[in-house]
Amino acid sequence: QVQLVESGGGLVQPGGSLRLSCVVSGSIFSIDVMGWYRQAPGKERELVARISNDGTTNYAGSVKGRFTISRDNAKNTVYLQMNSLKSEDTAVYYCENLSYRVWGKGTLVTVSS
Repeated sequence: QVQLVESGGGLVQPGGSLRLSCVVSGSIFSIDVMGWYRQAPGKERELVARISNDGTTNYAGSVKGRFTISRDNAKNTVYLQMNSLKSEDTAVYYCENLSYRVWGKGTLVTVSS
């Protein structure tokens, strides 16, 4: 059974940084395609970033240049480094294993002064 557990969310001031982590169990992580999504209040869930098993990355236009997705196959973990955070980045952030279509429960990121 594939399971994902996110961590690293919290309250940060505008312009600050956070790093989210997602630990995956139950799969052959090194060949999985992984993604980070977010859902703000009253909005639909949207793709933030995706990383393939060969390290190819894709980003939403709104986060390109500010966020970086990476993976550590030895730790079965995918990361989302978020810099220059804005109030509009406030959302629940979810990790998805796209190879198995399994989601984590999410971690809340609040950007506010």
